[in-house]
Amino acid sequence: QVQLVESGGGSVQAGGSLRLSCLGSGYTFSRACMGWFRQAPGKPREGVACISEGGGYTYYADSVKGRFTISRDNNKNTVYLQMNSLKPEDTAMYYCAQFTLCTGDFGDFRWVSNWGQGTQVSVSS
Repeated sequence: QVQLVESGGGSVQAGGSLRLSCLGSGYTFSRACMGWFRQAPGKPREGVACISEGGGYTYYADSVKGRFTISRDNNKNTVYLQMNSLKPEDTAMYYCAQFTLCTGDFGDFRWVSNWGQGTQVSVSS
């Protein structure tokens, strides 16, 4: 079965950086779009970024453009989220997701086929 395992979360001060990783297994990783969502306490889950199968195109939420970068290594079955210039409002549980399609409305759950269990990111001011 499909498994998505996130790592790399933690606590950091505002302005700092973290890199999240997600290892996919149980499917042909290179044939799946991948991405990240996040959910802060009391708020709905929101899309952060997605990346196409070969990494040729990406989409980002407006709130993270210019600060976050999504990438993938199909040889390692891993997708990454490099987060720079972190803000307290980035504090959330971050979830890796397997997508059926990476498109401009990637935040719509209809495109998500599988979820990881999440990794916590906490940013202090």
